[in-house]
Amino acid sequence: MKINLGTVDRLLRLVVGLVLIALVFVGPQTAWGWIGVIPLVTALAGNCPVYSLLGFNTCSTRKPTD
Repeated sequence: MKINLGTVDRLLRLVVGLVLIALVFVGPQTAWGWIGVIPLVTALAGNCPVYSLLGFNTCSTRKPTD
C-alpha cells in the first residue's frame, strides 16, 4: 500500500480515533465510540482507502534538489 496521508492528517486521525475510543470508556459509554478504530488504523498505516479511490494525497513529496 502506498502512503497517502501527510503528517498533519495522520496526527488529526490519531487524535480523533483515540478520542472516539475513549468515549467507550468515559462519557456516554456507547458502542459507537469503537468507530474510532477506523481513523486510528488509517493513521497508523498511513494509508486511507477512500483517499486512494478519490485520488487524494496529503503526503508531501520532496523533490530532490540538484
